[in-house]
Amino acid sequence: MNLSMDLQTLLTTSAKAPPQHSALFAVLNLGMIESLSNGMISAADALRIFYHAKNCLFVRKNMRSKVADEIMSHGVQLADLFDILPTEEARREFQRELATMRALCLKLLEKKQLVA
Repeated sequence: MNLSMDLQTLLTTSAKAPPQHSALFAVLNLGMIESLSNGMISAADALRIFYHAKNCLFVRKNMRSKVADEIMSHGVQLADLFDILPTEEARREFQRELATMRALCLKLLEKKQLVA
């Protein structure tokens, strides 16, 4: 899979105002998490498609959200789990990481809902 998402392009060309970027970011992540969870894409594919350095840098510099930055940090580490842990332990930790990322995305969406 050679697809790569560029958050800067996706978020800055959207018609939504910058405060809405967090919600769009969360929804994109939830889609990636669902794809990872059901095996549609691998952790390595997710790193190449979404959790790559350019997107991490964009999130850190432009979104300035600790929660968004934490989501990206968890995403970057997913592929490493299978390199350093035994298979069964890696699978359990992978699911735990996805659950953490999902909860962080929902936290971003809740903040936007409270503000709206």
